[in-house]
Amino acid sequence: MNLLQGKTAIITGATRGIGKGIAEVFAQNGANVAFTYSSSVEAAKILEKELNDLGVKAKGYQSNAADFEQAQELVKDVLETFGSIDVLVNNAGITKDNLLMRMGEEDFDKVIEVNLKSVFNMTKAVQRTMLKQRKGSIINMSSVVGVKGNAGQANYAASKAGIIGFSKSVALELGSRNIRSNVVAPGFIETEMTQKLDEKVVEGWRNAIPLKRGGTPEDIANTCLYLASDLSAYVTGQVLNVDGGMLT
Repeated sequence: MNLLQGKTAIITGATRGIGKGIAEVFAQNGANVAFTYSSSVEAAKILEKELNDLGVKAKGYQSNAADFEQAQELVKDVLETFGSIDVLVNNAGITKDNLLMRMGEEDFDKVIEVNLKSVFNMTKAVQRTMLKQRKGSIINMSSVVGVKGNAGQANYAASKAGIIGFSKSVALELGSRNIRSNVVAPGFIETEMTQKLDEKVVEGWRNAIPLKRGGTPEDIANTCLYLASDLSAYVTGQVLNVDGGMLT
């Protein structure tokens, strides 16, 4: 399948987990991929080679999306190398979990900066290009936690809920120029990060999910593929919960 043939996508935070899954599925579907990473230089080189071997153009950029100037610079570089930007996937994110009474100001600020401010920075950076092209798909990674909240994650939930409000506003502003803005809200996705958790705890989570399993990065990537492709040409301002029925 080549649902993204000839399209160029920027994916932030793509060297592992969900971001990596999205990069792989996009490349398999013919997209040229520019991806960012913060510190995993070796993983970035491996991913770059893997994607290029699929016959698409792929390049990794060490860039911090939470920095306004770096986001501007990144988009300039991607345009010079790839010539267009058709899809933006804002995936980069961090957690600094703690109960509110123990959460320091720095832990709140940092999560908002990395998770939410980066979405503003990157969307603003690609906006001019997409307006010129009169087309584009912006996909922002939220979370079920951004939809329903979670004890011990007030900072993360606030950042992920903020992404939803931001994305809906962008959908309203840019819809007349054929630029779409949607949100994916993953549930419990099993990645390198969750492998460190206690197996009994993970089993308990799986049992609480109607589909009785955790999601995979590919489950999220396939949803992003739909939103990036012309299959979703009439879909904007939406939040797709990809959670195995967790929020049902």
